[in-house]
Amino acid sequence: DVEAKPSREVKAGDTVVLRQGPVIRTVTVRGISNQRGAAPIAQQLYEETEESQRLRAQAAEQRRLAGDPAGSQEHGRPTKRDRRSLDKAWNNRWSASAD
Repeated sequence: DVEAKPSREVKAGDTVVLRQGPVIRTVTVRGISNQRGAAPIAQQLYEETEESQRLRAQAAEQRRLAGDPAGSQEHGRPTKRDRRSLDKAWNNRWSASAD
């Protein structure tokens, strides 16, 4: 498993590991096109391995069950009203009045 440069040429029968964000796919090259074309045509030129499909489905299920990371926070960003009351509290804290 060696990371190849993008300019590396592939041929039919090669197995390639692709990373698309958090998703990792292992595909087998079926053929090569001489020119850039539409996605449906490109999809006919490779085949994803069964193990890759299974692992990708498991990873998707884990991400789905993980929940929203922001859901663990008690409060979100302060509203404008909250910010004003915080600013008022901080400014009153440092006042030099004789109250």
